[in-house]
Amino acid sequence: MIDLASPTRKRIVDAATKLFYAEGIGRVSVDAVAEKAGLTKRTLYYHFKSKDDLIAAYLDGRDQPNIKQMAGWFEAADGSIERKVEAIFTNLARVARHPKWKGCGFLRTAAELASMPGHPAVKAGSRHKKNFETWLAGELSGHGVGEPQVLAREIVLLMDGAFSIMLIHRNPDYVEAAGRAAATLVRARSWHKD
Repeated sequence: MIDLASPTRKRIVDAATKLFYAEGIGRVSVDAVAEKAGLTKRTLYYHFKSKDDLIAAYLDGRDQPNIKQMAGWFEAADGSIERKVEAIFTNLARVARHPKWKGCGFLRTAAELASMPGHPAVKAGSRHKKNFETWLAGELSGHGVGEPQVLAREIVLLMDGAFSIMLIHRNPDYVEAAGRAAATLVRARSWHKD
């Protein structure tokens, strides 16, 4: 039985994460991941039965850290619930201005695998997007916002739309505009102001 928490497995996923995010999943070979991890391809295949499983592990490994980061931005923001939601977008725009930013790894991977909807990585991306939406709906509900599940979905649509258009235009102003739109939606459904 493979130890999912083994240091070797973590080393492989860390190497894959760096390469897949920087270059895309189609451009990175298993050989390149093994080399980056300082292991043989045989060792890699001991821990992952296929490149597809490795790609899914890369995305699964980003799920909770990404949500934790956005939750941190949300919690750190002062003011009303709409300001907290907008802060997620403002911070995403700040991150997107970094020269190494390549967009949302979940969306980029899903785009590369568009013809393979049952791929384990597409399922991992779907889980992540749903996990974020569920977390956000819980926060909205806890702050007295009406229709939190519907609103969370609308905010995810704004966020992913902004991610997509930023990849085309390379302009983080789009995510800031999406953040203002999200704040407007939140304000319109707020039962009370924080």
